[in-house]
Amino acid sequence: MSLAFDANRWLPASLLPRGDGRDWALLFVVAALSFLAGLAAVGALAGERAAAGWRTELVGSATLIVHAQGADSADEEAARAAEAVSGVKGVTEARALDAAKANALIAPWIGAAALPADLPTPRLVAIDLDRKAPATGAELKRALTAAGIDADVDDHSHWAAQIMHAGAAIESTGAALFLLILAVLGAVVAFSTRQGLAARRDVVEALHLAGATDGYIARLFQARFARTAAQAGLAGALLAVIVAMLIKLTSAGDEQFTALLPISWRDLAAPAPFPILAALVAAVTARLTAMSVLADRP
Repeated sequence: MSLAFDANRWLPASLLPRGDGRDWALLFVVAALSFLAGLAAVGALAGERAAAGWRTELVGSATLIVHAQGADSADEEAARAAEAVSGVKGVTEARALDAAKANALIAPWIGAAALPADLPTPRLVAIDLDRKAPATGAELKRALTAAGIDADVDDHSHWAAQIMHAGAAIESTGAALFLLILAVLGAVVAFSTRQGLAARRDVVEALHLAGATDGYIARLFQARFARTAAQAGLAGALLAVIVAMLIKLTSAGDEQFTALLPISWRDLAAPAPFPILAALVAAVTARLTAMSVLADRP
């Protein structure tokens, strides 16, 4: 009786048949991980775009807070302040806001009914800056001082820095979540590979007796898990695209939500690489795990 090994007789399905319950569990886990990774990628891109947009808006504007006693003098000082900074290089427009607009900004904090009619609220001057070469807060302050105007300058640099930190945090969180999902995928594949080898120990021994090497047996697991991960990853990525598309379509009329999470149609391509990454991680993990288990067998 010949024990010569015929590689064509042994296929990945011989070790991991498609009807195996472990296979379905792995399909579900990988699809869920792919779905979460896809949504995380779309959310990270949209969040980073929102932060960049907010920062651009803040960098392109500044506010003057003009202090003056009496309504008439306050309005006059605000007009003078707007005129003083209009000539500063890097300022495209400066306009004084009337008392009603200033009170409207205060009302959400203390309530509109609590505002006395003679409350000496500061006047505000809204400044639009040249986005390519904006005027600095120090330059605006020098112009005000030269004109003898008592006003504070808010160049929004503090808020812009906070938004930059928020954008960096969004990117870091997205990257960390993506790496965590890949690590979980690797752990799941490693566990499934060990379980598959333990459940088919007799088949593995038969293959060894027939002349199969550890590398060949490891390749069987590698090919099967890579194919399974690619299929499940594709299903999860497609589901993530569908959910992201529904979010974009249903939130089209909600300006506040769109400002917080401005999903672009280009973002829907973000989940596309995950099926390939899932297949690569599964293939490498399955091979390394199988080689390690086979090397430790008695």
